[in-house]
Amino acid sequence: MKVVIALGSNLGDSKTTLEMATSQIREFIDVRSISSFYQTAPVGGPEQPDYLNAVLIGESELPPVEILTRLHEIEAAAGRVRDVHWGARTLDLDLIACGELVSKTPELTLPHPRAHEREFVLGPWYEIDPEGEIVGRGKIADLLAKLKV
Repeated sequence: MKVVIALGSNLGDSKTTLEMATSQIREFIDVRSISSFYQTAPVGGPEQPDYLNAVLIGESELPPVEILTRLHEIEAAAGRVRDVHWGARTLDLDLIACGELVSKTPELTLPHPRAHEREFVLGPWYEIDPEGEIVGRGKIADLLAKLKV
């Protein structure tokens, strides 16, 4: 199943952190492509430094909840704390999509509920998958164009 993961960091050595996270994700996801790193302003939350963001696409047969659990383990190992909602973080790994799955449970919402509104997700995703789509939302190219209007 196709898996889309967004990566972000705005504390510490963000580039090294994202590279480390990508390496650890490769242990359980067959990574097919990863975008360039994009420096972006934070969205919402308290005042904080700019983020370094990327998107990776891979293949996995793991259940989405297990993928999410492993992403959270990588975040924790990188020093991620969840003290302030939308606050600065050493590492943020968001499971954006898993194939065509749609889920809305307390543990996991797929596709990610705000991915279609986030240029820091759509821009990097478009770079590596210009024909990509978010189930129920449409093509990445169209969603990105709406944000840039």
